[in-house]
Amino acid sequence: MKKFAIFASGSGTNFQAIIDTLKKEQWQAEAAIVICDKPGAQVLQRAESEGIPSFTFSPKAFPNKAAFEKTIIEQLQLHEVEWIFLAGYMRLVGPTLLEAYRGKIVNIHPSLLPAFPGLDAIGQAYQAGVKVAGITVHFVDEGMDTGPIIDQAAIHIEQGEDFESIEKRMHELEHTLYPKVIKSLLELS
Repeated sequence: MKKFAIFASGSGTNFQAIIDTLKKEQWQAEAAIVICDKPGAQVLQRAESEGIPSFTFSPKAFPNKAAFEKTIIEQLQLHEVEWIFLAGYMRLVGPTLLEAYRGKIVNIHPSLLPAFPGLDAIGQAYQAGVKVAGITVHFVDEGMDTGPIIDQAAIHIEQGEDFESIEKRMHELEHTLYPKVIKSLLELS
């Protein structure tokens, strides 16, 4: 059975979509641990409700990124993690973690990359007045949202559609596409 980790920093809606799909479709895989850099984040409550162990850390408690990434790697090895799926993890992956899991770290980003990388991608797209927006699932590399694209999905933005409506539809798209891509990656590895 393949074991994976989910990294998240916030409410955990993508985490929940992944776990719900895993259970519904009875994947031959296990979410072995949740890694969170925000003590008190709602994703930790979701993980506890699902019976999934979590590891929370405060980056400021470490001298540098390499130090906390070494601690994360110890947790991942302890739980025999093969894959890492970033689901709202609001931190760039550093070289220490990247080298340990190269080609096995995947992110979901709320834009049609290479357009609108980085923070507030939906807001960036809204401000730009695009007619088509979407999401990208990609491998993580050294850059910010620059890794090889695995899959994308798009929505057409209606004339005069407000930001909240766009954001809601983008999240619905994430909750469908990301679990599908994860299942496919796990089955192929």
